[in-house]
Amino acid sequence: MFVTSIISAITDCRTDPGELTREQAHRAMQVHLYCSVEVCKVRRRARQILVEARLMVLDERAEP
Repeated sequence: MFVTSIISAITDCRTDPGELTREQAHRAMQVHLYCSVEVCKVRRRARQILVEARLMVLDERAEP
């Protein structure tokens, strides 16, 4: 059931999934590969987690 709730939490671009593990954030970035962080709340949250974990480095032109 836990896995199902995580999968459903990262499928809807309109819903912030809340806290994600690094692995979940990485998967969310793959699932939402073609989404924009300006529109997709899942991709925005996943990017935030990966940047904070220093697993992703943003280009200096990117929005925080």
